[in-house]
Amino acid sequence: MVGYPLERLHEEVAYIAYHFHWSRDEVLALEHRERALWVERIAAINQQINQAAEA
Repeated sequence: MVGYPLERLHEEVAYIAYHFHWSRDEVLALEHRERALWVERIAAINQQINQAAEA
């Protein structure tokens, strides 16, 4: 069985923890799909902020 790539997991944990100031344990407690949804939402927020700054 092939697992989720460890490097990708580290990236997701770091990304969410950095932006939301959640602990490593809090982020790791999320199910994979929920964690991925948070990554998507943070990216969308960052994109909106960047677009507003360019305008």
